[in-house]
Amino acid sequence: MATSLFSLEGRVALVTGASRGLGAAIARALAEAGADVAAHGNATPADATCEEVRSLGRREVALVADMADPASPDRLVRETVEALGGLDIVVNNAGIIRRGPTVDTSDEDWAAVIDVNLHGVFRLCRAAGRHMLASGRGGKIINIASLLSFQGGLNVPAHAASKSAVAGLTRELSNEWAAKGINVNAIAPGYMRTDNTEALQKDETRNGQILERIPAGRWGESFDLDGAAVFLASRASEYVSGQILAVDGGWLGR
Repeated sequence: MATSLFSLEGRVALVTGASRGLGAAIARALAEAGADVAAHGNATPADATCEEVRSLGRREVALVADMADPASPDRLVRETVEALGGLDIVVNNAGIIRRGPTVDTSDEDWAAVIDVNLHGVFRLCRAAGRHMLASGRGGKIINIASLLSFQGGLNVPAHAASKSAVAGLTRELSNEWAAKGINVNAIAPGYMRTDNTEALQKDETRNGQILERIPAGRWGESFDLDGAAVFLASRASEYVSGQILAVDGGWLGR
């Protein structure tokens, strides 16, 4: 019984930003739980991720799209449905970051981050919601938020603004769609060992400050999100909606 609650057999998932890092790990975890996976890459196909999905005996398709392009989300949903026969799970993982003091942040950098991290997330939620409502099967939408959905951060004004907005969007969509069988939640990763945090990891002072603050005493790894993603994508979370689930090694409780 417990195992079946977390089974994704017969489900189709679309994961954005799945060519590496957190997105690739989540795509693999969903496939391990039984889902077929559409793996999105921004500039190049997520071929390595798709190969791993295939090795797990699941169907896959590699999709390429610029998430800042307003037409991309509708196309991603359409291509997923055409290739894999449906769409039950969406993981809005694609995102970018621009680091620097606010006074040095250009309009171009601000707009670039907001376009991908907020506009792209909204548009994909909208496109997926339309499909899921029309199908009558419901579905699961998982947005990737951040610790900066709760805190202000430092030298990342656009990132902080976009991730705070993603948390609000997640709650709003839950209010609209929970009664219609669509659960909308978010995962807020803590300090994860990814390309986006490479500069912090290499900064001896900041790295030390961060590790001192994390009760778990280590940076998060990509696989640390696997359980949360499968939970929120599965029947085990049927009565969970509008939540921002922090996976942060205890950071927010410090």
